[in-house]
This record gives sequence, structure tokens and C-alpha cells, in this order.
Amino acid sequence: METNGFWQSKRVCVTGGAGFLGTFVVEKLAQRGAQQVFIPRIEQYDLVQREAILRLLADARPDVIIHLAALVGGIEANRLRPAEFFYDNLMMGVQLMHEAWRHGVAKFVAVGTICAYPKITPIPFKEEYLWDGYPEETNAPYGLAKKMLLVQAQAYRQQYGFNAIFPLPVNLYGPRDNFDPVTSHVIPALIRKCLEAQQRGDPEVALWGDGSPTREFLYVEDAAEGLVLAAERYDSPEPFNLGSGQEISIRALAELIAHLTGYTGRIAWDTSKPNGQPRRALDTSRARETFGFQAHTPFEEGLKRTIDWYQAQAGMKG
Repeated sequence: METNGFWQSKRVCVTGGAGFLGTFVVEKLAQRGAQQVFIPRIEQYDLVQREAILRLLADARPDVIIHLAALVGGIEANRLRPAEFFYDNLMMGVQLMHEAWRHGVAKFVAVGTICAYPKITPIPFKEEYLWDGYPEETNAPYGLAKKMLLVQAQAYRQQYGFNAIFPLPVNLYGPRDNFDPVTSHVIPALIRKCLEAQQRGDPEVALWGDGSPTREFLYVEDAAEGLVLAAERYDSPEPFNLGSGQEISIRALAELIAHLTGYTGRIAWDTSKPNGQPRRALDTSRARETFGFQAHTPFEEGLKRTIDWYQAQAGMKG
């Protein structure tokens, strides 16, 4: 990857930089010449607290903030803790952006979420559809908390000329993802279920819903590249999608992961459980046309890398 000098003299703060996406963003920054990257840890900087944000800005003195830190989880985690998902994500983002403006930060990347889109959105999702309805109920508090950062970014740009941008990444996957059985998202959850069922010789794997919803997935390294490119090149009040442009049903995904993990048992669908949003697929043309981002990791290849990584971490034989 080329280094064009943009990052070499800049102090960069990556909140959530020790997390799943954050570690890849930090690697991409290094590849592009960044030499001063500050990664706040929650133990020292609880960004829900304004005092911690002020300490962070004094310690890091950033020119650019890439705000990835978030309280995240799958459908069940969002259902069990909607108040926390709303409050923590809203307070982190709103206070951090406000204080970043007050402290003269030159660029703020407020990373949004695909969960901000209305439950029923025409396919492919275009950025202008964001306000056409209420988000899917199971993760609406999280999605709306993040969407308020778009309102804030646009308001601060309008009144103060503050260069805050709002990317909307689709569902991410890849090595270093969260494979916890309670809080993981669909791809790591499926990988773990299939591998463990294969080890135990289970005749079937039970999955939520009926398998009909569709999703789009973006390999985490591609997402990191998109965010770093946007931080360099994008300066607009308009939100932008980051995705792969490929849609797959949960049923087809489950069958593909079963095949790649070698699981040969039956997949059983528990239709008493919620499906989540019916379809998700993005129009990714704005990112491609405005700052040249296009995902390049083939889906099956990305899944294989993710499976291999998890097997190595879990001490499973490949």
C-alpha cells in the first residue's frame, strides 16, 4: 500500500483501536506512514465519562480521531441491554465529537452502523434512505444512538465548519472477531457452532429464525482500508456506505460455513426466534466514486481465513 505523506506528521487517535476492526485500522495507518497513533484503553479512558475524554484529548493531542469505540453485540445482546446500548454509544460519541471540535481536531471520523437504516429499506440501501423509517426493533436503540452522530456531524459542519464524516459499514467479519457464544455476530457464531458440533458429532445445529433474511458482509481488512482512505480523502456532510456490494441469505451463509468447516449434520431453524432485518445490501457507489474505495477480498476466501484463525486460537485441528 502506498504512503503519500498524508499521515506521516499527523497525530491520530483511534478509539476502539485495540478491538476487532480497530487493530486492522491501526495496521493500515502504519502501512500508510502514520507514526503517531494513540490507542486509548477503556481501563484508562472510559469514554462515556466527559472527564476521561478531556484527559484523552490532553494526552493524545490528535489531529485526526477515528471513533470506533462502541458497545456492540448481536440480536440477543441488544434485546437484553437496550438502555446500555443506547446510552453508552450516544454519550461516547456526542461528547467526544463536541470536545474534539472544542480542542481544534482537524478531522473526525464518526463510524456509524448499518443498523441505523430503516427496518424496511429498498434494496440496495442508498444513503438518502436513512431517514425513511424506524430501524429494526431489535437493535434500534443502538442504531439510533449512532445515527445521532450523523446529525451532530452535519450540524457542527454547518455551524463551525468542523470536518466530521460519517461512514456506514455493513456487517464485518474476519480474523480477531468476537466468537463469544452470547455476544458474537452471525458469522463467528455460525463458525463456532459448526466446528464444535463437528467435534462432538452432533447430528444437527440449531439456528435462529428461518434463514430467509439476507445480509451483506465486508471483510474487516477491507473495511479498515475504506476508513483510512475516507479519513484521507473524504470531506462532505453526506454519509457514505462501506460494503462489498454482495448479498447472501442467512440460509445460504449457514450452508457455506457448514461446507467450509466440514460439518455434515443437519441445520435446524428455530422459527420462534427473531429473524432481524429482512434484507441488507448496500449501494456502495458513493465511496467508490468519491474516494476510490472498493472491497477486494472474495467472500469465500475471507471466510476461510476467519475459520483458520479461529481454529488456531481455539486449538482445533484444521
